[in-house]
Amino acid sequence: MPGSRGARSSATPATSASNTRRRSRPHSRGRHRPSAKRAEHAPLLRHRRRTRTEGTIMSNIAVIGLGIMGLPMAKNLIAAGHSVTGYNLSKDRIDELVAAGGQGASGIAEAVKDADVIITMVPDSPDVAAAVRGEEGIFAHAKNGALWIDASSIRPDVAKELADEAIAAGLRAVDAPVSGGEQGAIDAVLSIMVGGTDDDFAAALEILQSVGKTIVHVGPAGAGQTVKAANQLIVAVNIQALAEAIIFLEAFGVDTDAALKVLGGGLAGSKVLDQKGQKMLDRDFAPGFRLALHNKDMGIITAAARQAGITIPLGAHVAQLVGSAVQQGDAGLDHSGLFKLTAAFAGRE
Repeated sequence: MPGSRGARSSATPATSASNTRRRSRPHSRGRHRPSAKRAEHAPLLRHRRRTRTEGTIMSNIAVIGLGIMGLPMAKNLIAAGHSVTGYNLSKDRIDELVAAGGQGASGIAEAVKDADVIITMVPDSPDVAAAVRGEEGIFAHAKNGALWIDASSIRPDVAKELADEAIAAGLRAVDAPVSGGEQGAIDAVLSIMVGGTDDDFAAALEILQSVGKTIVHVGPAGAGQTVKAANQLIVAVNIQALAEAIIFLEAFGVDTDAALKVLGGGLAGSKVLDQKGQKMLDRDFAPGFRLALHNKDMGIITAAARQAGITIPLGAHVAQLVGSAVQQGDAGLDHSGLFKLTAAFAGRE
């Protein structure tokens, strides 16, 4: 498992966790009856220590995957007062977590054994499966009643399959992929789309509010990953359109800084323009979200579209462009590095 590095009802930081726990959520979909094993241990999530401020309940949290997104998320959990133990394949990321006040683990089993909540943030579906299954995996070593939050971006069908396995192992599970990039993770303003039961969403909300700003319950298990796939489709198409617009502006010698400023204030404005426009102007493609990962996500999107029997013409074309950029050696660049391929097509540097 490589170390990594995102509706019906919603919650923002203004919604208190305590109110969320007391209030039953109407129009429930995807609710399951807990097994006797899970029901017996469900109170574990309510036995965490309570701080003196605002009645916040603190948790023992394990974070598996301390990459570009996972490490800043773990740091924000520490800043919120939670006890965080992290594991990552590269030890330097563990050391950085320890320096921030967390604890390091030598493996997944050690990281999760005392955790109330377990967060996985790894690159792809096989990595999540490897983290949860097997003799050293999460399902074998997490305590009964623990809540598993998968913040990775993976195939929706795999998310549903693994959630079912988690339930059978006596755990609670939500898929909660995030959007907002590295800066969003650092600033704790991620947008988080959550799939799972109403009760498990309510339990996860207490934790997710420490790392995100817009947190929305979008349906049953797997729904979060479906919405994340749609997010990645929109982002990829926007990046390609922005790259073409900048090439167009530069070809006419326009003041591109001024142009992007005015475009950002109109209907063409977007977070993609705000966060990626300057990177393209500066030709600075240091990774915040690598092209390799967006290529993986576009594969998820195109495969899911075929499975659903729908066509996504623009998405399919951009997926080809992203794949081409990766094949030309730019896999490690930020996904704004798609600009390089666009510039090459236009015969410009």
